[in-house]
Amino acid sequence: MTQVLHTDKAPAAIGPYVQGVDLGNMVLTSGQLPVNPATGEVPDDIAAQARQSLENVKAVVESSGLKVSDIVKMTVFVKDLNDFGTVNEVYGQFFDENHAPYPARSCVEVARLPKDVKIEIEAIAVRKA
Repeated sequence: MTQVLHTDKAPAAIGPYVQGVDLGNMVLTSGQLPVNPATGEVPDDIAAQARQSLENVKAVVESSGLKVSDIVKMTVFVKDLNDFGTVNEVYGQFFDENHAPYPARSCVEVARLPKDVKIEIEAIAVRKA
């Protein structure tokens, strides 16, 4: 049975989609923009945007009862692949701080993202039996 995930700790969907879905054994998040859910603000620099997107992914995953350590796959969409090094640094720190193993990951450059942000991140987490 599919359960729709919703948390006030991540920004609300800006279209006809949900923050994430819990399939029982697996949680899929929608792409999380770097929008601060409390203020609606988007930071200017890529490091702060990457961190906010990761925090938003974490909030959606945690709303299902899972943790960052349950994330097995992430997809990172960046507007400029020249930001790859900075994103990697923030990404590594995030997983280290959460005492979580690094998941599989794809990182792709895209022409444009909603709200003209520099990054969007989505995740897949697995509920261990």
